[in-house]
Amino acid sequence: MLWIHRSERSAATMTGRPHGAARRRGPMPRRRSPLREPPARSPARASPVRSPRGRRTQMSPRRRSPIIPRRRPRDQPPVPRRRFRPGTRALMEIRKYQKSTDLLIRKLPFSKLVREVACRFARGIEFKWQANALLALQEAAEAFLVLLLEDAYLCTLHAKRVTLFPKDLQLARRIRGIQEGLG
Repeated sequence: MLWIHRSERSAATMTGRPHGAARRRGPMPRRRSPLREPPARSPARASPVRSPRGRRTQMSPRRRSPIIPRRRPRDQPPVPRRRFRPGTRALMEIRKYQKSTDLLIRKLPFSKLVREVACRFARGIEFKWQANALLALQEAAEAFLVLLLEDAYLCTLHAKRVTLFPKDLQLARRIRGIQEGLG
């Protein structure tokens, strides 16, 4: 049996080396797989390259070939997607959207809708809109919708259900009245 001094034994266990290697100085050498090749040198700067379909792609910093999404061969079965239990994905989305402060409705479709409604009320006269005015209108619309959906979901829970029905939205608007529920 090999006897090791207590200080050497603690040094061997702390560094993760075998007992005989405790006397060596310096860091442990990294093991490299014989199958792994050393990484290729990256080009001086990434330049756009034409992909086979004619689109421009960005060069990868580690490879010399462009980044092109690879397709799996037809003989291989598809990779199974991660399946969550019912309700888990919904809770993940709820947490995600409660943390964020960004807008939920896309800006371009909302601005098209606002311009269309304004044109209809102005009898065909098209107005110019400032970007800040559209942004303020979108913030107010989203805040109104979120509060309305919260009230409607309270009506859903009051009916001892979990699924939100259109009648819950109608009831929430009716309880709010003409001013709050927008008629």
